Amino acid sequence: MSMFKQLSLPVGLDNQATFANFYAPNGTPQHMATFLLRDESRMFAYICGPQGSGLSHLLQAACQINEAGSGGSHIYLPLKQLKNYSPNEVLDNLENSALICIDDVEYVASSMEWQMALFNLFNKCKDAGCRLIIASHLSVDELEFDLKDLHSRFKSGVCFVLPTFRDDDQRRMMQFRSNLRGLFLPDEVALFLLNRLPRDTHGLMDALDILDKASLKEQRRLTIPFVKVTLDL
Repeated sequence: MSMFKQLSLPVGLDNQATFANFYAPNGTPQHMATFLLRDESRMFAYICGPQGSGLSHLLQAACQINEAGSGGSHIYLPLKQLKNYSPNEVLDNLENSALICIDDVEYVASSMEWQMALFNLFNKCKDAGCRLIIASHLSVDELEFDLKDLHSRFKSGVCFVLPTFRDDDQRRMMQFRSNLRGLFLPDEVALFLLNRLPRDTHGLMDALDILDKASLKEQRRLTIPFVKVTLDL
């Protein structure tokens, strides 16, 4: 990961967040979003969706594919983690980057100081030719900015909405990620996990990681009794 600007901030990319392991079946909004974020001619996009829809994964994947591709600084800023920092400390002098991905923008939307800083960043990125991707669990209209010019800027490009994953989608997503590990996850075990664990993508992936290591160590296939013992469910 490029460490430009991020040396002084508690931010890092999850190396597992790539387009290759993002569950995005053909024709789904998630699949279309991967094309949107790969499109280097798309200078601005606003992506929103509910918790667990893959926003953070997509933004980090965009940064990592940028690292492997055209080069230039690539910045991932999760504002949920950075909301207590000065916006100038976080956003100043980023416009010379190749790509800036700002996550969780709803966490600073009520702050006029942050609104002004985001407005200035948008304009600087446009002038400098820097790609800017914004993600939130709220639509632009739901953010209710006091700074109307920022609202209009955020609506000026593509606004893309990711839907909630249904139960079948979550089951297939878990099985997709398991298959990438070489781990077979039967339907009944996947459904058991979905019924016993919070429907949080990060939590589900952490559980798969534990099961993968335990299965390899003990040379056991995934069954409901094995999962119960391993995860203390």
